[in-house]
Amino acid sequence: MTAYSDQFLRDVLNRTKTVAVIGVSMNPVRPSYYVARYLDLKGYRVIPVNPRHAGEMLFGQVVQPSLSAIAEPVDMVDIFRRSDAVPEIVDEALEVFADLQTIWMQIGVEHVEAAAKAEARGVDVVQNRCPKIEYQRLYGELRMGGFATGIISSKL
Repeated sequence: MTAYSDQFLRDVLNRTKTVAVIGVSMNPVRPSYYVARYLDLKGYRVIPVNPRHAGEMLFGQVVQPSLSAIAEPVDMVDIFRRSDAVPEIVDEALEVFADLQTIWMQIGVEHVEAAAKAEARGVDVVQNRCPKIEYQRLYGELRMGGFATGIISSKL
């Protein structure tokens, strides 16, 4: 796993306001759904991107068919796609968003050449990590077992 300093990850999470989530699912048990939902609940503007669900509503936002269809600035592109899809996504993101700050590749997603291309354009890259997990870890939300369920029982 690529090493990132806690300060670097905090900086990325703190400066990010709008996140385009590529490959978001409409199914609430899928990681792409609950990560996007978590980011939305934390106050990030989440723009869902999935061509199979374009035009549908998710988290109060219209699902977009592609990054090119987004008509507003995006700070971070969060990739929930296989590693072999990353170069095309990075190319599109670099073309569409002049002020893009971060490309974030989810757990299991890495692409050295695409990462280097983004970094050469001044875009920070995080690979093989989850922003939900990193946010919870950095801001003290992880609980016993390494995850936060959000369930509180009064019968303890």
